[in-house]
Amino acid sequence: MGETALMESIMGLIVHSGNTKSECMEAIQLAKKGQIEEAREKINLANESLIEAHHSQTGLLSQEARGEKVEVSMLLIHAQDHLMNAITFRDLAQEMIELYERIKGE
Repeated sequence: MGETALMESIMGLIVHSGNTKSECMEAIQLAKKGQIEEAREKINLANESLIEAHHSQTGLLSQEARGEKVEVSMLLIHAQDHLMNAITFRDLAQEMIELYERIKGE
């Protein structure tokens, strides 16, 4: 993987992870207003962004599996951090939507 492809993978991780987190935050705000179906739609969009982030990560992992060294840089670490935070944020957002749904139903 050339330098350009590596940078594209790293930036893909950052951008799609950021999109995931943004969609989740919007989902939480919608659930807070009682708009549960709309919140679930935002979570679906977040999941699509997360899939795209995983595609970027898979490219890096595949390269490593082929025995091609992936240079670890602060930018790559930053990108992986974004991905992990996005996954955690998505999981918590799903839980919050369920809680708001219960509160609305009572």
